[in-house]
Amino acid sequence: MAHRTCTTPTVSESAPVSQNACMSEDSKQSVRRPPILFLALLILLINGSWAVYHFQFKVLPVPLSAKQAGKRGFSEELAMQHVKALTKLGPHPVGSDALDLALQYVLAASNKIKESAHWEVDVEVDLFHAKIGANRLVKGLFKGKTLVYSDLKHVVLRISPKYLPEAEESAVLVSSHIDTVFSTQGAGDCSSCIAVMLELARGMSQWAHGFKNSIIFLFNTGEEEGLNGAHSFITQHPWRNTIRFVIDLEAMGIGGKSSIFQGGTHAWAVESFSRVARYPSGHIIAQDLFLSGVIKSATDFQVYVEVAGLSGLDFAYADKSAVYHTKNDKLELLKPGSLQHLGENMLPFLLEVGRSSYLSKDNKLDTEKGTGPGQTVFFDVLGMYMVVYSRRFSDLLHNSVIVQSLLIWTASILTGGYPAVGALGLSFLSIILMWIFSITFSVLVAILLPVICSSPVPFIANPWLVVGLFGAPAVLGALTGQWLGFLSLQKYLQHVSSKGTRPSDLLANLVRWESERWLFKAGFLQWLVVLILGNIFKAGSSFLALVWLVSPAFAYGLIEATLTPVRSPKQLRTVTLLLGSIVPMLLTSGMVIRFLGTMNGLLVRLDRNPGGTPDWLGSVIFAVLISAVVCLTFVYFLSYVHLSGSKKHIVVALLALLCLTLTAVAAGTFSTYTDDIARAVNVVHVVESSGDNDGAGANPASYVSLFSNTPGKLEREIEAMKGEEFSCGRSRVLDLVTFDVEYGCWSSKDSREGWSRGDIPLLRVESDAVADNARVTRISIDTRTSTRWSLAINTEEIEDFTFGGESEALVPLDKKTSVGGRHIIQFSGGRDSPTKFDLKLFWSRNASASPRTEKGGPPLLRLRTDVNRVTPKVARVLQKLPSWCSLFGKSTSPYTLAFLTSLPVDFQRVG
Repeated sequence: MAHRTCTTPTVSESAPVSQNACMSEDSKQSVRRPPILFLALLILLINGSWAVYHFQFKVLPVPLSAKQAGKRGFSEELAMQHVKALTKLGPHPVGSDALDLALQYVLAASNKIKESAHWEVDVEVDLFHAKIGANRLVKGLFKGKTLVYSDLKHVVLRISPKYLPEAEESAVLVSSHIDTVFSTQGAGDCSSCIAVMLELARGMSQWAHGFKNSIIFLFNTGEEEGLNGAHSFITQHPWRNTIRFVIDLEAMGIGGKSSIFQGGTHAWAVESFSRVARYPSGHIIAQDLFLSGVIKSATDFQVYVEVAGLSGLDFAYADKSAVYHTKNDKLELLKPGSLQHLGENMLPFLLEVGRSSYLSKDNKLDTEKGTGPGQTVFFDVLGMYMVVYSRRFSDLLHNSVIVQSLLIWTASILTGGYPAVGALGLSFLSIILMWIFSITFSVLVAILLPVICSSPVPFIANPWLVVGLFGAPAVLGALTGQWLGFLSLQKYLQHVSSKGTRPSDLLANLVRWESERWLFKAGFLQWLVVLILGNIFKAGSSFLALVWLVSPAFAYGLIEATLTPVRSPKQLRTVTLLLGSIVPMLLTSGMVIRFLGTMNGLLVRLDRNPGGTPDWLGSVIFAVLISAVVCLTFVYFLSYVHLSGSKKHIVVALLALLCLTLTAVAAGTFSTYTDDIARAVNVVHVVESSGDNDGAGANPASYVSLFSNTPGKLEREIEAMKGEEFSCGRSRVLDLVTFDVEYGCWSSKDSREGWSRGDIPLLRVESDAVADNARVTRISIDTRTSTRWSLAINTEEIEDFTFGGESEALVPLDKKTSVGGRHIIQFSGGRDSPTKFDLKLFWSRNASASPRTEKGGPPLLRLRTDVNRVTPKVARVLQKLPSWCSLFGKSTSPYTLAFLTSLPVDFQRVG
């Protein structure tokens, strides 16, 4: 029977322990938590998080047949027929014959919808031919650029009630693009979107007789070349002024759940969607990341907001983001249920907005001054329910929690006196050490990867490898940092509690338990700091910090304080950890796994300037992300480890996992890429003129360039190029106008075939004169056979310019933005686009007064023209490339044949 020795307890939550306590003799020895407990908790954490992710993002509705959906429902079976028809055409970029066929298919499908519409519904179909235009966006990827387009065609379908003509004056626009990049058939991006829109239009044509607003479906072209399709419609089409609200459908992967990743300026839209959608899906964290520039991309939604001042919602598929713009964006990878999920969300939403009086002229949802995306906070819970509230309410809630937390900490410190201040400081030190050691350990592994394996990102096709590569060292580092903080905290508490006497066994246990509690409470402090920073920077996803702060704090107060019969410290109860983690895990684990999966896919196209970043950078970024996730979410869990007998077991297990994973990666046990997850590799036949006054040059250089946007050397790829005489390295930087190839491979062997001198573009100086101390130069541009080209203008020398074609000024004279000393004009158009243009350059005052003559500097103009043609040399190289390589398409990427012409700053004056 235990013998109880009682004295007056003097321990509180805010002050260090004293030697006095009331406790049984058999509690003098600290009870160690067994390793089996942590194993059980780890299994629960992993399985629980994966279950949340799977249910939230992977569970899709059952596809419906045409019979099951009926005339007014949505059928994936019918939608898939459209996807199959469009992907069967192969890649269909702007200007291709395949795109013309795709347009004709969508037009025929739209006319069929018109013929079968309800007798009280008016369906109008328009094949719109956009004129030449200039798209000048100022944010994100398009800063420093002018995007010029011509000869674009779109299919526009309008559905409205036949006997309510005023409904045509307030319209909802549903938009997506038919065109693809040159390297893919585009099953996900965005044939899936077009298919959903056609099936939605079919269903809507049976409902719209009760509408107050019309619904316009825009099937545009030119999105992949700089959002030109949306710009041409919203600036040129006769129906443009009737648009009150816009819904954009996109894909940055293939299939899965289509979620809101950008909301407009009005809460009405998200609230309506969350109320009526069958499977609501959306996360403001995606919007925060997108708007921050972490995800380097853009959608038509930017045009509708920035140019037209509209509000709306932007949806995107994001599964398998590694296949984006590669050959693997194919029908076989489109998961069943993906189209049904989007269709069954959008159909009731369109019915809701179609009947709403909120879209009248008096209530136009335009972008008001001082507002923007982020005014509404939204997130879904397991894809079943969506939480939506205003940013104003979010600020009130967060500020309230921040103030209350600061008051509680202040009261705690005042009660505990200077010892509590020291304990608080040391507990915060444990947080800092946790972050430092966690990031350091995982980053060291990331830097090691390029040394021990052929690819610096060996986990792209097998993302679960990051658990061993970065997760294990991140947890090991976090545990080490916390342990050092725990030792310092324990030593400090022993010192202030013993008052110079040797502490008893009882006091030693009390000190350990109080130290453990301070580590647990340090998690509150960490998340409070995150919440404050989120509020300062207006991050909508700050609700995550709120959840991770409030839920564990509530559990701690309920279990450890309110229900504890004795005021002296005790070991933290396991139920406190479990109760405090349920809500945070439910709301965040799915989003975290989704985010890491998306970032893993982005590594395929990380290097915008191939070779411009260190090989280890991609893995370092991923390692830091993993460490951040560990430090933020494991902070409470790790505080339980230090008083257990499991530290050695955990450390050994983590080291074993790390070593096994590194060994497997070094041995090449797991393929970095597969036939479905390909490395982005581009093969471009380059013809570069000497840059004389006519642009053609006497002896143009011709070679084939091989480069990759995926980190790593091209050694394995070149091994397959036997006989092609490729050289690789950084000694030859290739300026492709929109980006530079700083590491690549090149070969001049057999590179004179497949092109002619008549393909080489011309830059001709028509006049060059100085009047009133102002130098003006007029350049004529002839792109010959190309209707897709990029021109860089040296803004260090040129103050302004005008640009036009056939006597039409497309770009007026005003100040232009620039990036890296260049303003870039990108042109893309159909086959009937002009090829001759006029450029008038206005030199800066310093340049005109003292024109440069030095050699070797950046050229005045550099022109790249693209031709979608495979030369014999390129055909051989593509055939020899490993199957896990894929061409990568982007608006800034050249086609397989590119011509480069430059005009030097010191060209010979002719005027």
